[in-house]
Amino acid sequence: MIDWTQVTTLILSQFGGEVELGVFSMILRAGLMVKLVLLILMLMSVMAWAVIFYKWRMINRAQTENRRFHQLFLRQQRLSVINEGADGMQFSPVAAIFRTGYIELIRVSKRRSEHPTQFSEDPSAMTTEVFGIANITRAMSKATETELTRLEKALPFLATTGSTAPFIGLFGTVWGIMNAFRGIGLAGSASLISVAPGISEALVATAAGLAAAIPAVVGYNYFIQRIRILDNEMKTFSAEFLNIVERHFRGIR
Repeated sequence: MIDWTQVTTLILSQFGGEVELGVFSMILRAGLMVKLVLLILMLMSVMAWAVIFYKWRMINRAQTENRRFHQLFLRQQRLSVINEGADGMQFSPVAAIFRTGYIELIRVSKRRSEHPTQFSEDPSAMTTEVFGIANITRAMSKATETELTRLEKALPFLATTGSTAPFIGLFGTVWGIMNAFRGIGLAGSASLISVAPGISEALVATAAGLAAAIPAVVGYNYFIQRIRILDNEMKTFSAEFLNIVERHFRGIR
């Protein structure tokens, strides 16, 4: 069986004589279980960083397109023109809510034009379950929940990594220390020289667990805060849009 520690030392020694591999050397000398734990932690760390970059890009684009949509909404008076502009803002949650509300508004307006006598006799009928603003409110609330789900996608993985990685690393450390003490018992020597290498190799797993968990926790908290801001923007816009719709149907200019 190939001893990769000796192979690596031999290769690196060609460039600098005697080489101290440090952490890399301890990883190569670690037991099979510790190596398996380190592999799991490495995969979790790579995936966590992938999620962090993905969510950072996604939320940045959402906030940028939200600002563009707000400018369009304030500048234009015709909802049809705003809807055309919103079609090109696929990452904006506010634009998505507007599109949903606009589609429902068209449906309600169509029903209103098909039953003009009913609405002329009862102006408050627009608030009924069939024809009213309640339909638009429900549609926009559902769109808000859909957008929140989309924004929060993959964040549970960061939370899981942040909470479990230290324990996985600790498991690898405990297992490595058990093997180290078992080796001490078999060798019949309890000197520091015989104890230190095995324990130091085992502690690498704990360090790897913390290295995977810390960025995941920081990223999770950071993105949750930014998503909360986007949620407030969606709720504020929904209330503003519903006020405009209500004034429109009640004939208030």
